[in-house]
Amino acid sequence: MKTLHTILIIFSAISFLFYGYGCLFSNKMKQEFLRFKLSETQRKITGVLQIIAGLALLFSFISPLIGVIATAGLTIQMLLGFMVRLRIKDSIILSLPSFVFIIFNGYLFVYFLNIYL
Repeated sequence: MKTLHTILIIFSAISFLFYGYGCLFSNKMKQEFLRFKLSETQRKITGVLQIIAGLALLFSFISPLIGVIATAGLTIQMLLGFMVRLRIKDSIILSLPSFVFIIFNGYLFVYFLNIYL
């Protein structure tokens, strides 16, 4: 079971590091945030928070408290992202990644919370 947790932590961390970088520097992501009806500031904040949380996930191997905070933040961000996709009436296929990351990070949140407590 520990291997599954390690894989999910690393997968989630790398995913959010790439997505956060994309939010900050990718023209495609700039266009997506316009489509989402979100501001330039919201795009930049999203990118920075995802990079910070991705790095924090990597440090969660040292401290479960960091894992609790990172996964709570990512779960909330993905919930908000999923709600945005519902609001703009994106297809299920386009909305699915945010929903899957809600599940992954929610699961990891409970995992880290159990270790921390």
